[in-house]
Amino acid sequence: MNRKDIIEQKLQAALLPIHLEIVDETHMHSVPEDAQSHFKVIAVSTAFEGKPLVQRHRLINKALAEELADGIHALALHTMTPEEWFDKGGQAPQSPPCLGGGKEQ
Repeated sequence: MNRKDIIEQKLQAALLPIHLEIVDETHMHSVPEDAQSHFKVIAVSTAFEGKPLVQRHRLINKALAEELADGIHALALHTMTPEEWFDKGGQAPQSPPCLGGGKEQ
């Protein structure tokens, strides 16, 4: 199972989301193609209701503790309640281009 599938499986179990997208954005960064190191998570769940952003992110970080300790370099999190998701028209922001260093550095 690849890292994207593992992330999806763990977040499905932890959040019971009504919408979950895991996007491997590794190709947008200066790392080997197969690094599986940069991900964007869009999670919509009632588990986020009444929680500030930091607590929402902690829920995800807890569920993905092993992956964060073993190879994930970046994790962009977009966490919303169902109401917030529908208010935004079911859209999450696009990720900006990588501004980091290159493989040669």
